[in-house]
Amino acid sequence: MEEDKFGFAHEDDIAEVVERFERMKKNNENYFFDVSEFEAIIDFYLDTNNSSKAYDAADSAVHQHPHSVSIQLRQARVLLDRGRAVETLKILKRLESIEPGNYEIYLTKGTALGMLGDVNGARKMFDQALSVDNEETENILYTITSILQNLNYYDQMIVYMKKLIELEPDFFSHFYDLAYAYEKVGDMGNAVKYYELYLHEEPFSDSAWYNLGIIHNKLSNFKEALVAYDYSLAINPQNTFALFNKANILSNEDRFGEALEIYLEYLDLEPDSSEAMTYVGECYEKTGKFELAKRYFQDAIEISPESPDPWFGMGVIAFTQGSYNDAVMIFGKCTRLDEQNPEYYHMLARSLFAAGRTKDSLRSLKKALKADPFFDDAWIDMGSIIFESGAITKVLKYMIKAQKIVGDVPGLNYLLAASYLSSDKLNEALGAFKLAFDIDAELFEDFSNLFPQEKITEEMKSLINHI
Repeated sequence: MEEDKFGFAHEDDIAEVVERFERMKKNNENYFFDVSEFEAIIDFYLDTNNSSKAYDAADSAVHQHPHSVSIQLRQARVLLDRGRAVETLKILKRLESIEPGNYEIYLTKGTALGMLGDVNGARKMFDQALSVDNEETENILYTITSILQNLNYYDQMIVYMKKLIELEPDFFSHFYDLAYAYEKVGDMGNAVKYYELYLHEEPFSDSAWYNLGIIHNKLSNFKEALVAYDYSLAINPQNTFALFNKANILSNEDRFGEALEIYLEYLDLEPDSSEAMTYVGECYEKTGKFELAKRYFQDAIEISPESPDPWFGMGVIAFTQGSYNDAVMIFGKCTRLDEQNPEYYHMLARSLFAAGRTKDSLRSLKKALKADPFFDDAWIDMGSIIFESGAITKVLKYMIKAQKIVGDVPGLNYLLAASYLSSDKLNEALGAFKLAFDIDAELFEDFSNLFPQEKITEEMKSLINHI
């Protein structure tokens, strides 16, 4: 029968010695345990995340075996597990002078320094661990990469992981770990490369396909992301994260019918997800099925009444159906639930304007722009409302300011052109018109009613006739 590293032939033997230790503590008695037994007890508690009992075991072990390096080393690890890195370093400094060739001391010291934020110091200790033992290089490297991953030092992890892959090229899980590290440091190109290398050898890993999908999504490679999510779901149809992300891509591409099917499939697995209910409602709203949309928005509100998103969906339907006063009430609630979302103020402003409350609409647009000065649609709506009120000079003031903030947005330039034209500033009008026309000629139709027909120049007419 194969024994483990402590000389125990079976897990039952470890359970028995742990039970005997717990009986000793419970009865407040004093039993003898040899070093290997205490090692097994402490490691058992550390492996099962029982920090309190690991501490008690280490304390008892040090009292019975005060000169054992392996016991003191475990005491250091227990203290480290409890976040007491400074105390750990004091113990390790003493042990280092006793056993300078013990690589475990340097690994633990490196972990402590890493926890204290001394990354360079940690790397020196890890390199020291590698230098004192040539026979355990692979195990040491694997431990180092695990430590650095747990500490979120992914840049440093990559260096050691590459060394590990050189020594163990057939351990394909290393490719997965390296891809994940590259993903964490934002090197998406290498992340894709190593996920694909891993998947070439392990094609049935739904988590790797899923992670690859996330990266392609971040890179705006939506077609590749959908393929990756499909592979993930083919392997594991209940991967709810892949379902949700796939549906989001389809929805963002205006493929609402396809997205709806996936969201509903997700809801079968996560029936209490108010977020998914909201997205189902949005898909129905986008396809004009307002009653179904309302049902899902209302269900989402029942689960999460303080979430503004389903309320916003209800407001969009009210606005679309011409119930402007209802829309004002609903979007007003959205702004109270989230005072920093410019889109809520923008839709509230549009509803207020449609309800004939022009001054309130302008106030709401100002709040939208306070939340997001780069919100060009809010600037355009503000300019259009002011223009229609006849305050052309004021429009010019706001649009020039907006242009300095958001740049050459076609809608702003069309408003500027109409305002300049109304003020008989023909050269300025033509310049703004050409800028807008070069970027988006077809958008002119949305602003054509603002242009005084009798003042449109021949050059403008020539451009318009080419639409």
